[in-house]
Amino acid sequence: MSSVRPENMERITTRELADKFIAEQIEAIKKQVGDKKVLLALSGGVDSSVVAALLIRAIGNQLVCVHVNHGLLRKGEPEQVIQVFRNEMSANLIYVDAVDRFLDKLAGVSNPEQKRKIIGAEFIRVFEEEARKLDGIEFLAQGTIYPDILESGPVKAHHNVGGLPEDLKFELVEPVKLLFKDEVRQVGLALGLPENMVFRQPFPGPGLGVRCLGAITRDRLEAVRESDAILREEFHNAGLDKNVWQYFTIIPDLKSVGIRDNVRCEQWPVILRAVNTRDAMSATIEEIPYEVLKKVTDRILNEVTGVNRVLYDITPKPTGTIEWE
Repeated sequence: MSSVRPENMERITTRELADKFIAEQIEAIKKQVGDKKVLLALSGGVDSSVVAALLIRAIGNQLVCVHVNHGLLRKGEPEQVIQVFRNEMSANLIYVDAVDRFLDKLAGVSNPEQKRKIIGAEFIRVFEEEARKLDGIEFLAQGTIYPDILESGPVKAHHNVGGLPEDLKFELVEPVKLLFKDEVRQVGLALGLPENMVFRQPFPGPGLGVRCLGAITRDRLEAVRESDAILREEFHNAGLDKNVWQYFTIIPDLKSVGIRDNVRCEQWPVILRAVNTRDAMSATIEEIPYEVLKKVTDRILNEVTGVNRVLYDITPKPTGTIEWE
């Protein structure tokens, strides 16, 4: 298909249109790939998950999925990838536990841009190593979508696979590259992916690495992961997950005095962030009901180790950015 979305291309807004798109892409994938193998970096995010499900439908075990757990994913995400794709869809899935490798590289690094570069470069190295272990791979699938082409050119840079060495000579397979995010979600539902995977909120490429502010420590990273899981669960229980574009927790590299078991202690604060936006260029603050804030606060203070305060960031963009790093 052309890299420019045709003006007459019908918006995918219904199950019928999604099914039609899936059928067309299955034929196109089979024609492009033939009997060759395809490699995909499966993060568990919306775009790569939809591409994986579509390719599984089209070519089955000719697709080889590589899921790299770098230790910066949200709670339960690696387990869900394994459950959905390996156990339910019988995908040819390679799981790489690279947690220690990434966290050792990040130890003591506090500069946000340096952290991002380390995470991106290490991901490419891990993915390249896995690719070189495999025989007969001629194609590389990517979850490129239409806004990526408009904003970043033809290679989806934030999937971090655009930097693979040229000697691998992979031909790209990008079946959803002419779709907007809402259309990708429609296709994902039609392919039978779980709703909580299809409607997963945006997540930065470096993951929790930019929400554990400053130099990442394992205990503070775990506190971010656990507090984030609590916030997501309570937003779902209150029905806010359908109304808020992005919501998450942050833990800065500082402590304040608090009281635990009648003893003074120095522990971290957890910062809550919840924003709405259309294009991520500006963002407004979602007004969270106090009852929800109180429930989230009570649970974080009682369930997350090392935390003694919960703060609520009500700064719009501008002047604040959506993420803190």
